[in-house]
Amino acid sequence: MSRPYVLGRDEGEAIWFLGNLVTVKVAGEHTSGRLSLSEFVNPPGFAPPLHRHLDADEISYVISGTARYMCGGETFTAGPGDVVLLPVGLPHTFTVGPDEPMRSLVITTPAGFERFVADVGEPAVERRLPDPGPIDVAALAEAHARHAIELLGPPGATP
Repeated sequence: MSRPYVLGRDEGEAIWFLGNLVTVKVAGEHTSGRLSLSEFVNPPGFAPPLHRHLDADEISYVISGTARYMCGGETFTAGPGDVVLLPVGLPHTFTVGPDEPMRSLVITTPAGFERFVADVGEPAVERRLPDPGPIDVAALAEAHARHAIELLGPPGATP
C-alpha cells in the first residue's frame, strides 16, 4: 500500500520528452496502477503524432496556454480551466497555440503513460523546456508498441 504524500511545485521526476517538460506527480506504483498524474509543459506550436491509446483514457486540465484538439472526428479549442477527455481507443492529437507554452495536468487511467514518457524521454537536467533536437522515429514507434499506444500518423495529422 502506498503512503500519502505532498509534492511541491518543483518536485517530482522531471523528464524531457519529445521537446516537452514532463513532471510525474503520481505514478502508477502509488495508485496500484489505477491512474497517473503528470504536469506537462509543451512549447508553442507543439503537436504530437496522431495516435490512440489502446488501454487508457487521457484527461487534461489546462492551466495556461491553449491548444486545438482533434479526437474522434471532433475539433475543439481548450484554454485555462478547461478539461479535455480523450477516450480510450479514439485517434487524437493536438496543436499548442503559437503565442505561449501550454501547461497542463494530464491524468491517464489506468496508469502506464508515465512509463512511456520515461522510456522515450530522458531525465531533465533543469526544470525548463529542452533545447530542440532530432527525434528517432523508429525508436519512438517501437516504444509506442511496447506501451499499448498505436502510432497512426505525423504530428498534427487529422484523425
